[in-house]
Amino acid sequence: MTVLTAKPDVRPANPNFSSGPCSKRPGWSLDQLADAPLGRSHRAKPGKAKLAEAIDLTRKTLNVPDDYRIGIVPASDTGAVEMALWSLLGARGVDLLAWESFGAGWVTDVVKQLKLDNARILKAPYGALPDLGDVDFNNDVVFTWNGTTSGVRVPDGNWIADDRAGLTICDATSAAFAQALPFDKLDVVTFSWQKVLGGEAAHGVLILSPRAVERLESYTPAWPLPKIFRLTKGGKLIEGIFKGETINTPSMLCVEDYLDALKWADGLGGLSGLCARADANLKVLADWVEKTAWVDFLAEDSATRSNTSVCLKVTDANVLALPDDQQTAFAKAIVSTLDAEGVAFDIGAYRDAPSGLRIWAGATVETADLQALTVWLDWAFALEKGKLPQAA
Repeated sequence: MTVLTAKPDVRPANPNFSSGPCSKRPGWSLDQLADAPLGRSHRAKPGKAKLAEAIDLTRKTLNVPDDYRIGIVPASDTGAVEMALWSLLGARGVDLLAWESFGAGWVTDVVKQLKLDNARILKAPYGALPDLGDVDFNNDVVFTWNGTTSGVRVPDGNWIADDRAGLTICDATSAAFAQALPFDKLDVVTFSWQKVLGGEAAHGVLILSPRAVERLESYTPAWPLPKIFRLTKGGKLIEGIFKGETINTPSMLCVEDYLDALKWADGLGGLSGLCARADANLKVLADWVEKTAWVDFLAEDSATRSNTSVCLKVTDANVLALPDDQQTAFAKAIVSTLDAEGVAFDIGAYRDAPSGLRIWAGATVETADLQALTVWLDWAFALEKGKLPQAA
């Protein structure tokens, strides 16, 4: 490996590589939001029309079946997932899949908060998946499609039974708009538009299959539901939620920003164009990792490697010889150096994940910026390694 001593000449034009909120789309500006109905009620005709348009464009872009409901809900993806867990679980056993931080968080919700005693936990360490063949589809199944903090995703939906008795509840927040979601295999899908589309935070999207609606209308949980989680009234789905009549007040500025991103996606050819951009970005990083001795993917299997939240680990022998806390400090030093240079912001590993780097490669990131970043990563690594007493 060539040791770089001089700073690279080419900088990323956009140094924003955060995994959420993620980079705005190329060409974005506040001027694009001038049509937002600010200072108006979201229940007035202009606001309701904007919310309905956002739902319609979501359906078009993600290829959501016509008989699935789409609702805009509060509290980002977390709110959408917890609405589903609190409203749907308890009717039968539940399998919980966890291989990174957010999946582990849903385990905590179900086991420690809902206190379900018929829950099975299928776990895997960071970098791997649980054995998907062990899932019992007589139970409800809760899982993340793409592990945002580990860079590991499920390979496809083939492992999900067509004749399942339970519901599949899928947290797809860093997968939606970058990975094809087989809705025939999914009964509940949640995401936040702050991820692949680079929208503003605090709003979630909840998608329900007819089977999920049937459960909502035929089952009443044993626990009380706060108003913000209630999806039914008098045993019937509150249909207005899925027509733009939100549970609480949304930001119409954020909705306008989401509409802008959806229209940009439409100009790329929709989902296929978005996926192609993310795949091209992953390839840049994969090509760099293949030729670079000091770094590797945290995800062990290329078939389950995320094309959005790309998680990397330092594999240099001198660094691995250090105590764990010093390995963590080394990775953080690379992050801090590139931040100080204004080259890359927010690329540190998630706080609960193994030490390393996490680089967002979703559709709003330009391939050229990732190409420029890899050179700077090599430079920063060489700079920090040169400070180690073990370095040659």
